[in-house]
Amino acid sequence: MNDSKKLKVGVVGTGHLGSLHAKMFSTLASVRLVGIHDADRAKGAKVASELGTRHYETVDQLLEDAEAVSVATTTKTHYNVASKALEAKRHVFIEKPITATIAEAQDLVKTAEAGKLTIQVGHIERFNPAILALEDYHLQPLFIESHRLAQFNPRGTDVAVVLDLMIHDIDLILSLVKSEVTRIDANGIAVVSESADIANARLQFENGCVANVTASRISQNKMRKMRLFQRNAYISIDFAQGLAEVFRLVDENDPHVKSTMLLGEIDQGTRKRAIVYEQPEVKDVNAMQVELDLFVASVLNGTEPVVSGRDGLQALEVAQKILQTIDAKTVRA
Repeated sequence: MNDSKKLKVGVVGTGHLGSLHAKMFSTLASVRLVGIHDADRAKGAKVASELGTRHYETVDQLLEDAEAVSVATTTKTHYNVASKALEAKRHVFIEKPITATIAEAQDLVKTAEAGKLTIQVGHIERFNPAILALEDYHLQPLFIESHRLAQFNPRGTDVAVVLDLMIHDIDLILSLVKSEVTRIDANGIAVVSESADIANARLQFENGCVANVTASRISQNKMRKMRLFQRNAYISIDFAQGLAEVFRLVDENDPHVKSTMLLGEIDQGTRKRAIVYEQPEVKDVNAMQVELDLFVASVLNGTEPVVSGRDGLQALEVAQKILQTIDAKTVRA
């Protein structure tokens, strides 16, 4: 692609995710990585040198040369960086959670919509190969159970585990259920940090679906799994392995009975049905590359991003309600 047609992208923040963003943008055919900025000049300069790009002394200088920026700074600084970019008429990819507060997220969404600018939020699990493998299935879950457990890492403790880990599953569940949350019950405990390190939430939706969501950052073993239960089907998703498994009921004469593993038959009712097991084909894709590629495409084509600013706001609203519920139950010394 001609350089003049490439999207000029800058990256703000070169921590774990920011450095990955910068490396990925430097490989995308439709992008020209103009440079990066990090408040830690030495760290930013090192990443810039490794990628053969420029380290800008200030965000403002970077915004002068970029058409879009990736915001991968700490959560509490997301709003300041993103709002500055939007005011400069630059498109924004912003890591999850979108901001630290609902008011900040609302302001970003309002500013972007008024300026016809793109905001995409980095809910990367939307692009996990196991989720992409289920695109051809009609998912209408009535009960969801998810577990996202991680070993302790000080890097994520600037926010509660609900905003650090659970928000991945909150966003996924909201995108699957597509219904209003009517009730939230939650519990959480701060074990090694100042905010909840392990939390469980039960979400009830207007359409009758219930989701039981657990997240922990003090577990001995890692786990990133979700199970979906719906009429005539059970779907198991392992995000870490990139594996999806489907158990479902089909009519006895359904062609799937012959093309998939038959687990049994049910004679009850007016027709015979078979229980089949399917393992959808999982493509070997890099989730971060997919999400960043789609962000660039939405900017270049003027289309709605897959995970919009409003999606990020909605996930944050639910996460904050969970935190408020936990806080209300916390016994103060």
